[in-house]
Amino acid sequence: MKQLLILSGKGGTGKTTIAGAFIKLSSCKSYADCDVDAPNLHLIMKQNSIAEAQDFYGMNKYEIDELKCLGCGICKTLCKFDAIHKNGKTYQIDPFSCEGCAVCEYFCPIGIISPKQHVSGELLLYRSEALFSTAKIKAGGGNSGLLVTEVKKRLRQDNIVDFEIIDGSPGIGCPVIASMSGADLILLVTEPSLSGISDMNRIAITAKKFHVPTIVCINKTTPMSKNVNIILAYCAENSIPMVGTIPYDETVNSSINQGLSIVDTDCQAGNAVRKVYDKVRQFINLT
Repeated sequence: MKQLLILSGKGGTGKTTIAGAFIKLSSCKSYADCDVDAPNLHLIMKQNSIAEAQDFYGMNKYEIDELKCLGCGICKTLCKFDAIHKNGKTYQIDPFSCEGCAVCEYFCPIGIISPKQHVSGELLLYRSEALFSTAKIKAGGGNSGLLVTEVKKRLRQDNIVDFEIIDGSPGIGCPVIASMSGADLILLVTEPSLSGISDMNRIAITAKKFHVPTIVCINKTTPMSKNVNIILAYCAENSIPMVGTIPYDETVNSSINQGLSIVDTDCQAGNAVRKVYDKVRQFINLT
């Protein structure tokens, strides 16, 4: 089984748009959206089934037994996250601010602060003509990297396929690192901007440390895109294969607004994505 991970290093490069196009072009039977902070792959990959939902428990949060609280305020004084507030004569912990460090529990003189399981997000699994795994972390939820790991694990439930596509998170934090586990190839989608180049560099360095082969495509190019040559030079200098460029195309926005993939319409960007996909197939050795 081959697993293609699509990353960008920053939001807004068109990573999910390209992931959706690849899923359509490959008739992929197993794919995931690991952008657990703001999942949106489902908007262009319409589902015909009801999701199997499951709560995700991240780090413990702490609670004070207010009926037994003496109101001494030691816990509030020691909390570095300003998560503990006075409630009348006693104290209570705000679960959105609590970081689960356990300092309050350790120093409570009468031992009435305890950890509680906290629902940090929701896992969603769609079963139809394909298996689609995704999740959404709740406000204040932690352990997003662990949530990404669970999203990927759920793809393996009674699911034997030759090819998987993973739409990764933007950035370079824990969710991205978690999504690299098990990947056979990373397609790094960048754009010809200074921030795009900077974030491409961060992803490329990280992928190299994890020994995951990486290829690059440039999205949203125009005849005035002066930074394209900088990206090409960077890839050549670092021996990173370039698999193509995709032009800026206003048709893309209208297609997405209609819930369509860009390869569902005849447009310049869609045609360019088809060529990029053909090259990606060669790198990941798909027959």
